[in-house]
Amino acid sequence: MARPKTKLELLEQATTQFDKLEDMIKQMTPQQQEANFTYDITGKKEAHWARDKNLRDVLIHLYEWQQLLLHWLKRNLDDGEQTPFLPAPYKWSSYGDMNVMFWEKHQQTSLEEAKTLLRQSHKTVMDVIASLSEDILFTKAKYPWVGTSNIASYCISATCAHYTWAIKKLKLAMKG
Repeated sequence: MARPKTKLELLEQATTQFDKLEDMIKQMTPQQQEANFTYDITGKKEAHWARDKNLRDVLIHLYEWQQLLLHWLKRNLDDGEQTPFLPAPYKWSSYGDMNVMFWEKHQQTSLEEAKTLLRQSHKTVMDVIASLSEDILFTKAKYPWVGTSNIASYCISATCAHYTWAIKKLKLAMKG
């Protein structure tokens, strides 16, 4: 799937990927939805393979990254602050530690609550994206707090790309 280059493409891809994720979850039995993943992670170097142990963990990961996006956009666009995407003390070199913090924070969150949180978060993110102009979304380096990138890149990461990641992870879990 080509990376979105317009607001319409971004909204369509985010919707399509979210719907695929929802459909995949519906295909899982209640037992599969609640169970820890049993796939073999031998040779898989990325931290998420060991960190995210079940569907709830995956959904919470998506939710928390969308919260980062929403808070970042609010602080910068609405409140006029110049705030980095990652909250202190995290940097791009240590965001793995932040992911672990999110995982730990939600170990008592139920699967149903995780589903609800993500659905609400997805809707809010989609509403925010829809409210922004093509220029605000796709102009590179438009704001100093975006660096050389554009807002759309962050939106794509928090929606389309992350949904694709989750779908791949769940496909493997359903096989295992």
